[in-house]
Amino acid sequence: MRKAWARVSAAVVLAALSCAAAAQTTVEFKSITIVVGSSAGGGYDTYARVLARHIGRHIPGQPSLTVQNMPGASSLKAVQYLDANAPKDGSVIAAFNPGLITESLLNADKIRFKFSDVAWVGSITRDLRACYAWAASGIKTWDDLKTYKRFNMGAPAPGTSSFINAAVLKNMFAIAVHQVTGYAGSAEQRLAIERGELDGDCGAWSSVPPEWISNKKINPVVKFTPLPIPGLAADVPFVGDLTRSREAKDVLDILIAPDALGRPFVASKQVPAHRLAVIRAAFDRAMSDPQFLADARRLDLPVSGATQGSEAEKIVASIYAASPALIARAQEIVGR
Repeated sequence: MRKAWARVSAAVVLAALSCAAAAQTTVEFKSITIVVGSSAGGGYDTYARVLARHIGRHIPGQPSLTVQNMPGASSLKAVQYLDANAPKDGSVIAAFNPGLITESLLNADKIRFKFSDVAWVGSITRDLRACYAWAASGIKTWDDLKTYKRFNMGAPAPGTSSFINAAVLKNMFAIAVHQVTGYAGSAEQRLAIERGELDGDCGAWSSVPPEWISNKKINPVVKFTPLPIPGLAADVPFVGDLTRSREAKDVLDILIAPDALGRPFVASKQVPAHRLAVIRAAFDRAMSDPQFLADARRLDLPVSGATQGSEAEKIVASIYAASPALIARAQEIVGR
């Protein structure tokens, strides 16, 4: 009799565990919000909206998708919102400027936030960045830029990728860069360039207006990746090849490492693991979705080099593992 009861009890326990597992594998979402840490019209916003049009097909429940712009603190406001006020069920994810990863390493006393403390969903593409000058400035090459008396560049705030790129030009190569901060995003910076307030910018080449390139309104002068950039002339130099110092190259590696996570999406670490797994799997499937890829091509958005959440975590961990000596030198370069 005791053996019979034991078998019944075991069956009940197994049934309960099976129900719990089934509940986790049949998670459904009614709605998902992508919070973008910059203004509408820029690269981060555009990628988020393309993702929003397609990722829902790969999520149980076929949820509705909403994109909400939440600029502030170089896009950190959107990331902090995940733990501060957003639901912790995986229904809210954030897109942000990956330059903040470097800023959190170099300015830890002020930022007080580590990007190893978020749940990484993934990144759509690498950030293939280049610096360019508005053609009216007369700057055509790197050598021209080196002799220019005052090169005005903009950024939302210290810590963004464009700010860090400009700081490298100024403090590693003695370019006469004058930084102007306070722009809500890259869309506003582009308007300022057209008005003549700024002389150029550093950013993802894919975010440069195609008519600027086709009409030769800008001249690319240097790039921040050793990789080829589609649509960019092969003779544009890589910034890492312009210095011979081993230390300088190592510091540059730290400063450009977040570019591997060019269009990142994260969630709160408080999201239950099984719900995060659903979002991660949907993101990964969306990256190979023919409709998503066709939409990105239509908008001239590169989507090569997508990074899964688990791999993104490893990249972030390697950035935070930099030696104190290299961190100190990098702090000098970006003015920290």
